[in-house]
Amino acid sequence: MKFSKWHIAPAEEADIRRLGEAGYPQLVSQVLAARGISTAEKAAAFLERGRDLTCSPFLMKDMDRAVECISRAISQGRRMAVFGDYDVDGITATVILVDYLKSRGVDVLHYIPRRIEDGYGLGQDAIRSLHEQGVELLITVDCGITGVEEVDFAASLGMDVVITDHHECKDTLPRAAAVVDPHRPDCTYPFPYLAGCGVALKLVLALGGESREEALFSRYCTLAAIGTIADVMPMSGENRIIVSRGLECITQSDFIGLHALLQEAGLMDKAITSVQVGFVLAPRINAAGRMGAADKAADLLLCQDPAEAARLARELCALNRERQAVEQTIYAQAVEQIDHLPPQERSALVLASDTWHQGVVGIVASRLIETYYRPTVVLTMSNGFVTGSARSVPGFDLYQAIESCSDLLENFGGHMYAAGLTMRPERVEEFTRRFNAYVEENIDPITLQPQVEIDSELFFSNITPAFRRDLNRFQPFGPGNPAPVFVTRGVVSHG
Repeated sequence: MKFSKWHIAPAEEADIRRLGEAGYPQLVSQVLAARGISTAEKAAAFLERGRDLTCSPFLMKDMDRAVECISRAISQGRRMAVFGDYDVDGITATVILVDYLKSRGVDVLHYIPRRIEDGYGLGQDAIRSLHEQGVELLITVDCGITGVEEVDFAASLGMDVVITDHHECKDTLPRAAAVVDPHRPDCTYPFPYLAGCGVALKLVLALGGESREEALFSRYCTLAAIGTIADVMPMSGENRIIVSRGLECITQSDFIGLHALLQEAGLMDKAITSVQVGFVLAPRINAAGRMGAADKAADLLLCQDPAEAARLARELCALNRERQAVEQTIYAQAVEQIDHLPPQERSALVLASDTWHQGVVGIVASRLIETYYRPTVVLTMSNGFVTGSARSVPGFDLYQAIESCSDLLENFGGHMYAAGLTMRPERVEEFTRRFNAYVEENIDPITLQPQVEIDSELFFSNITPAFRRDLNRFQPFGPGNPAPVFVTRGVVSHG
């Protein structure tokens, strides 16, 4: 991506001086002040990265009802199923809850839909299959918030359902025994930006009780950290605590399958940051879901046999290489389509092909954003419908744009920067027209100019081992807390 604008964040000299007087080095003080952290108290709270989650899980709407329903089912010996999503967030959320329930002696299955055959979220065929296997309580993680008809169907079979999710809600909530989602309009949870695995973690902490909170957080924080990073959640508040704690002990995790994957990915003996998780570890877990084998990733993380874990880790890495090859082919074909788009279809990018792999179109959309910096929708055919993934640029609400075309869609869901959607083939042309029109009318042209945010100016003499140690205090990096960026003026290249 070529940055057309460079923006040096303003920092008040008084704030920099105040932080310096509190003992913070000059460049650390400049970065903190540039990010709106202006007092020693705020700096300490940010840099010290607390080890404990500060918000009670019971502050989340319906958490008490979820705990009551699940606890009653445990005491009655009822068979349960955890229904997850096929991305990293959904897989890690599934593993967290399944592992905990098994530790309580629960007879529990896990079900992760196949991206192509089953599609996203709850499906009646899956619910019917679980019912036939004797499941009496279905718990969703990282999905289900839009499954109104599916929850009603489960109820008609005599199944109870507990929904846990973190996606945007529609006007009508499912009539489940409990609906736990920090984005519920009536939920006043102080930190609404948890990933699906973060909500699942909160459920486990609530089920375990206050006396076991530290032990359970210690066991599951690494899985929650991986899912949070992979789902590109804001790196602030409780997410920052989850990720800091999870990365700190990732190589000491109790999960044998995670060790096998770290070994296969070449990370076992390295310091692991959010960058390694996001670009090395998470894609290997994600590849299973993208290539239609999400169960394989869940099986790996739940695996208790080192030899079997090593075999599954090798398979995941092979799937990731296959995914990379497919992605490159689709990307090249998408670029060719863009070259032939008329001007009225360039405010946003809506691209489609009958042959593109459904599991890879989302990551292609992300790559196209990096190149063309436009809200992007990439579509393909699946079971007679057109389905696909959408991605946005910073500052533009993709979910609202898609919602404005909801009368053309069979289904959609997601959040501000990423979404999935399904429509009939004959509606693609009208969707393309209306989506482009909405973007053109509602997007600020400045938003379409890639901008690099610079924290401070830097002299080469400032780059010392102490400076590097100081910068590490800002980790973990992610949305809302990017790695500090510096500029040095007057640099001349020789040769």
